Amino acid sequence: MSGAERTNRSRRNPRRRPAVGNPDKPLMRTVRETSAGGLVVDGWGGPPERLCAALIGRTDRRGRLLWSLPKGHIEQGETAEQTAMREVEEETGIQGTVLAPLGSIDYWFVTEGRRVHKTVHHYLLRFLGGELSDEDIEVTEVAWVPLTELHSRLAYADERKLAELASQMIAEMPRTEIRQEQHPKEPDAG
Repeated sequence: MSGAERTNRSRRNPRRRPAVGNPDKPLMRTVRETSAGGLVVDGWGGPPERLCAALIGRTDRRGRLLWSLPKGHIEQGETAEQTAMREVEEETGIQGTVLAPLGSIDYWFVTEGRRVHKTVHHYLLRFLGGELSDEDIEVTEVAWVPLTELHSRLAYADERKLAELASQMIAEMPRTEIRQEQHPKEPDAG
């Protein structure tokens, strides 16, 4: 029998491996979750090196402080944008308004006997007001971090990519647009 014939034969009669694991153990249930959050930025209209973002720090099971973007579950009747603004405020104490979508992150994890497929929609937000606060029970610390330091501070590669995208988007925004958003009632100094 030639190599091609063996290949075709194996395609017709694939060998199936036996299932691994305990056949008496129930299958893990898979659930889908959707969240939203974002990168709230302060320092609009000033020099680029003064731009900073509010991050949250959470302590993991090993006791390490991991910095990330604020985010949380979308509640019934909320849009992803509304959730992003609410979660940023709940987790950081900072109010922001959505300027643009940054993208979504999709990942899997296992918790409490179930497999979770989670999608998180992220947005670029402009700081409106408030003071940093770590009162949220899920948050260990909060901090304003210069945009130039986000790559070294954020714990997750997907969030570092979103921060890079946000920096590019900010750099491409017309300076007059940023100043008008920062001070919408002030006349243009022309």
